[in-house]
Amino acid sequence: MLLLGGCAVAPEEDPVQIRLNDLDSRVGRIDRIVSNQSLMQMAQRVDSLQEEVRTLRGRIEELQNDNAVLKKQQRDLYADLDKRLSDTAAAAAAASTAAPASPAPEADEMAQYNRALEQLRARNYAAAVDGFRALAASHPAGQMADNTQYWLGEAYYVTAEYDQAAAAFQRVLSGWPNSRKAPDAMLKLGYTQIEQNKLAAARATLQQLVAKFPDSDAARLSAERLTKLPK
Repeated sequence: MLLLGGCAVAPEEDPVQIRLNDLDSRVGRIDRIVSNQSLMQMAQRVDSLQEEVRTLRGRIEELQNDNAVLKKQQRDLYADLDKRLSDTAAAAAAASTAAPASPAPEADEMAQYNRALEQLRARNYAAAVDGFRALAASHPAGQMADNTQYWLGEAYYVTAEYDQAAAAFQRVLSGWPNSRKAPDAMLKLGYTQIEQNKLAAARATLQQLVAKFPDSDAARLSAERLTKLPK
């Protein structure tokens, strides 16, 4: 009997198994690569979405700030208009206790004027515009004609119809340069020109107001506004 000595001989590996093991190893490496790429793509997508969210939040904050500014501007417009209407009512009450002016406004003119003014007080701006325009057409040279044009301009101004507002304020200055409403009309014309981005014209208007009516409240407001205009 032949005896085998020395080390035992390892059984020969199956080629098919070797091939399968190699394929398994390759598939594993491919899975890891694909997984890593997918994770990178997902991370990039998350970063992109986070950037979009930050951008949108920034835009929302800008819009909220713009809205707050617009609301404040609108409140200021209403407050200014209410003050001017109150001043007008007080002046009318004082005038009614004084000696009657000569010549006095016609009853029909005064009735139309009061109706339009009441619409303005109630913030029915479209109705106020219609009322003042009708009054201007029916009494173009009436005793309240300068006031009519001024309040027509105010109704247009508060609704941001700046071209029409400027035209109405300019008619006061052209037709009644020495009217009690002239300083206020010049002030609001300057404000209107600012809203129209006609800054050079606005500066000239406000400077003219300070020079022509230096002791008026309108001149004081004009001087304040001039300091805020860009050079």
